[in-house]
Amino acid sequence: MPYTARYKGLLLLLFILVILMALVNVSLGSVEIPLKDIFSILFTKGTNQESWQYIILEYRLPKVFTAIFTGSGLAVSGLLMQTLFRNPLAGPYVLGLSSGASLGVAIVIMGASVFGAGAAAFLLSKWSLVIASSLGSLLVLLAVLMASAKLRDTMAILIIGLMFASLTAAVVSVLAYFSPAEQLQQYIFWSFGSLGNLSWQEVSILAIFWFLGIVLAVFCIKNLNTLLLGENYARSLGVKISTNRFIIIIATSLLAGSITAFAGPIAFVGLAVPHLIRQVIPTNDHKILLPAVIFGGAILMLVCDIAAQLPGTEYTLPINAITSLVGAPVVIWLLIRKRKFIF
Repeated sequence: MPYTARYKGLLLLLFILVILMALVNVSLGSVEIPLKDIFSILFTKGTNQESWQYIILEYRLPKVFTAIFTGSGLAVSGLLMQTLFRNPLAGPYVLGLSSGASLGVAIVIMGASVFGAGAAAFLLSKWSLVIASSLGSLLVLLAVLMASAKLRDTMAILIIGLMFASLTAAVVSVLAYFSPAEQLQQYIFWSFGSLGNLSWQEVSILAIFWFLGIVLAVFCIKNLNTLLLGENYARSLGVKISTNRFIIIIATSLLAGSITAFAGPIAFVGLAVPHLIRQVIPTNDHKILLPAVIFGGAILMLVCDIAAQLPGTEYTLPINAITSLVGAPVVIWLLIRKRKFIF
C-alpha cells in the first residue's frame, strides 16, 4: 500500500477516534443520562428533561470543544517549538508564555485585596483573570520578540525564554509567600487548569485564536520541513529564517497564550503528543504531521478529561494533574524504548 494512502487511512482513523472520544466524554458525568437521550439532545429535537438538556448543551458540550481546542492547540504548539529549536524536549511554554500568564493571574489574585473590596470583586471575576493571563503572556512574548530581533541564534532565544520563565516564577513565589491563605488557595486552584468553566461565548473566542494559530502553522509547513535540515541549509534554499521564526513564535503564542488564559496552564500535552504521533506515523513531513498532531492532541485531552471525571463518581480531578500523570510516563517510556526521540 502506498505511503500516502496509508497516512490518509491513519489520519481518518485518528479523526474517527476524536469523534468517538467526544461522544464518550459527553456521555460521562456526575449526572447519569441515558445514551438515547444524549443522542436525542445532540441530533434531534431534544428531551422532556430540561435539566438534562441544559447539562449536555451548556456544560458538557462546551467542555468537549474546549478539550479539543486545548489538546490540539497545545500539540501543534509543541510540534512548532520542537521543529524551530530542533530540540525534542521543547514544548509550547518554552518561551515563558505560561509563566507570564501565571504572573498576570498571580498579581490579580494575590494583589486584589490591596485595591479594596469593590475592586477586588471585579479583579477576581472570570474575565479579569483571562485578561490578566493574556497580558502576562503578551508582555513575555514582546520581550522574547525584541530579543529575537537582535539574535540570529535560535537556541539563544530558547535560553531567554527559559530565563523569563524562571524570573516570573520567582516573582510568583514572592507574591505567594506574602499572600493570605484564601488568595493563595484560589491561585493554586487556577493553576490546576479547568476545561469545564467556559461558556459558549468564551469557547467561541478561544476558537478564533485557535483558528488563527492553526492557519499560521499551515502557512509555515514548507519552511518547517526545511528547518529540519538546519538553518544554514534552509537559508541556502531561500528561507527567511527571521521572518519564519517570527511567524512560528506568533502562532505558538496565539495557541498557548489563549489556551492558558481560558483553561489555565496545562502541562505535558504539547511535549508528549508530537512524539506519540511520530510513533504511529513515522514521518517528518509536516503536511502529514500537522493534521495528525491536531487529532492526536484532541484525543489525548479528551481521554485525560474522561479520566479526570472519575466515571461513576461525583468527583473531578484537576486536568493538569491528569495530563502530567499521563504525559510524564509517556516521555519516560519513549526514552527507554527508543533511547532517543524520533526527530
